[in-house]
Amino acid sequence: MTQHATGPFDVKVAPQQPDNDVSKAANLPRFTLDKQYHGDLEGISKGEMIASNMGKEPSGGYVALERVTGTLKGKKGSFVLLHDTTMSRGVPNMNIYVVPDSGSDELKGLSGKLKIIIAPGGKHSYEFDYTLE
Repeated sequence: MTQHATGPFDVKVAPQQPDNDVSKAANLPRFTLDKQYHGDLEGISKGEMIASNMGKEPSGGYVALERVTGTLKGKKGSFVLLHDTTMSRGVPNMNIYVVPDSGSDELKGLSGKLKIIIAPGGKHSYEFDYTLE
């Protein structure tokens, strides 16, 4: 049965310098992610993001992986989220999924899709539809 979790989260995104010649030649900005989830999902997340066209144009894309550690409606463990997002002239198309078999401890068997909501003023929240075997 699909369950639903919601709440706010805080995020810090920090740019990282390319660390090799291939990264420099690719010219794709890299960032670290540091999040704190609240609400039905209480925990922290650490991750990395690679982006394109993050300049003045309202179009671009990014991919990211983040490991979430905490409790989901009282169940403890960790899991990995995979982000695949494009922005076309200011309109986002976000796909954020739990990586299969990434759940640990009481979150083993977790699957689902997370939606990020960014309100005016930059406040972030999530809606998470998931199942747990």
